[in-house]
Amino acid sequence: MPVNRPLPADSDAALLDAYSNAVIGAVEQVGPAVVRVEGRHGGGSGVVFTPDGFILTNSHVVGPAESGARLSTSDAVSVTLPDGRSLRGDLIGRDVDTDLAVLRIDGSRLPWARLGDSKAIRVGQVAIAIGNPYGFDHSVTSGVVSALGRSLRARSGRLMDDVIQTDAALNPGNSGGPLVTSAGDVIGINTAMIRPAQGICFAIASNTVRFVASRLMRDGRIRRSYIGIAGQQTAIPRSLARANRMAVTSGVLVASIEEDSPAARAGLRRGDVILGFGGTGVSGIDDLHRLLTEERVGTPVPLMMLRQGERRQVTIVPAESQRN
Repeated sequence: MPVNRPLPADSDAALLDAYSNAVIGAVEQVGPAVVRVEGRHGGGSGVVFTPDGFILTNSHVVGPAESGARLSTSDAVSVTLPDGRSLRGDLIGRDVDTDLAVLRIDGSRLPWARLGDSKAIRVGQVAIAIGNPYGFDHSVTSGVVSALGRSLRARSGRLMDDVIQTDAALNPGNSGGPLVTSAGDVIGINTAMIRPAQGICFAIASNTVRFVASRLMRDGRIRRSYIGIAGQQTAIPRSLARANRMAVTSGVLVASIEEDSPAARAGLRRGDVILGFGGTGVSGIDDLHRLLTEERVGTPVPLMMLRQGERRQVTIVPAESQRN
């Protein structure tokens, strides 16, 4: 049998030096692109991701989730660069459902960081967070990628999928800053930590960031569809499922319906239980949210439901959600 021999002390030192040098290199590469963002009700961090001054940050940093997508002149965002310059940041667009926003500052040849491929990262690899917690500019913490593909509830109430979990310490003020690999690639935008847990922090994956940012830069918003209900998951009794020949255990109980909404026009009623949308089963409100995409806007969709114990199908035409 092979014998596990302890590594010599100089090998341990070399490993530590290599780790330190990797973190230092990543910080030197990305740090100059990390900025402080002062929004409506507080501050956070951001990262310049194009040489002409486009900045990524969190939606909640620039304003509360219930406000509109555009800020007025009196609510202009202030962006402070690492060299101490303070510039006006114009809001290009934001999406409260992924907690992302894009700002732009006037400038050219600005230091900027590149977005990496979050699908290429692995659990256990080094992760480095750079930001401005509690006003301590350009603070650096490091750890590892703890898990991939997590789901996290956004401040808007919608579920965010494909979220990165890390134990790189985050604190208030880190929001909107980058999560970086040892190679200097931005693999996420830091968004939340769980209090009072230790080392459970989350970042929006860079592939999600890239998609959302491109749409915000193009349209100023993310288009999603909506049907105009408030609902909650409810269990379907086995006897009822068998009687209606349904292989389901739960659906979405309609608790209320907005006036003159797609749901109201389709004839949905309070107490109906939604089971399927567009031919796809719906077991809870998050399933329904995932199906309400941009492509559904204005397109008739079959909706399967239970009403007073009987299965029914109606056609609904989702409208464009105005929330951003």
